[in-house]
Amino acid sequence: MTTVVALDGPAGSGKSTVARLLAERLGWPYLDTGSMYRAAALHVLRAGADPADASAVLSVLAGAEIELDADVRVLLGGVRPGDEIRTPEIDHAVSAVAGIPEVRARMAVLQRAARPDAGGLVAEGRDMTSVIFPDAEFRFFLTAPPQVRALRRHADSTRGAPDRALDEVRRDMDRRDSMDRAREHSPLVVAEGVEVIETGECDAAAVVELLLEQIRS
Repeated sequence: MTTVVALDGPAGSGKSTVARLLAERLGWPYLDTGSMYRAAALHVLRAGADPADASAVLSVLAGAEIELDADVRVLLGGVRPGDEIRTPEIDHAVSAVAGIPEVRARMAVLQRAARPDAGGLVAEGRDMTSVIFPDAEFRFFLTAPPQVRALRRHADSTRGAPDRALDEVRRDMDRRDSMDRAREHSPLVVAEGVEVIETGECDAAAVVELLLEQIRS
């Protein structure tokens, strides 16, 4: 029986950094499910389709090769997309694409299949604790005040536009949070039995130590 640590939370809560560091400390694969939806959004934009047009999105994605490699990293057409999925354009498009039930169902199959036969997995996203791995041995929901989360996103120099105004980042983040929480299928929620971790006054290393303490105990 493998062990799954599932982490959910809104943008800027620190879950991606925490999940990656936690996986490194445990020596387990790190499943970044957000990158899968971002890869799908990238494919949609490359095709010139409207992310808000569900029919067009599904038509475009029908021929998309989206899969996970041996390290459970997302591949688009057999290639890791890298920073191409970390741009403001993808930020703006991804919630609409990820809100389509058929897209989520397709990704869910890949995500559940990422659970290894031995060892463990650290899985991070927006429905890991509620839909994909509701039976995970450890389930955490990371959160922080909106302004703290906006500042973190604004400071993320890997997102392709370090000169974006903080107000613009905050508006995009609030819009995405609203869409993620309001979608009918697999919304962003704090599921029953999930431990909420406030990260507003903690750095990622401190949160990792807190989670490790609980996991190892």
